[in-house]
Amino acid sequence: MTVIRSKLKEVMENHDPKLSIRKLAKDVNYHFDSIRRMYKDEMVQYPRDLLLKLCIYFDVQPGQLIGIEKGVENDRGKDESIAQQEDRNE
Repeated sequence: MTVIRSKLKEVMENHDPKLSIRKLAKDVNYHFDSIRRMYKDEMVQYPRDLLLKLCIYFDVQPGQLIGIEKGVENDRGKDESIAQQEDRNE
């Protein structure tokens, strides 16, 4: 399965290994929880205003913050394929 992944963790570590999620949220004036979800790659949608603020802060392009990963199996994909298999077995 091909998925979009956040690269925020790597960008932060390259920029300043001591930079915390809380400090970043304060510096870009954005919700801590949104920054945390992006850092942990738990975000479902990427707000444009957040991407813009992060791009300006780190002096990067959006493609350096998010990217496409091929051949990744995630829990959602497993759940869907199990449900499809159960439907076929009924």
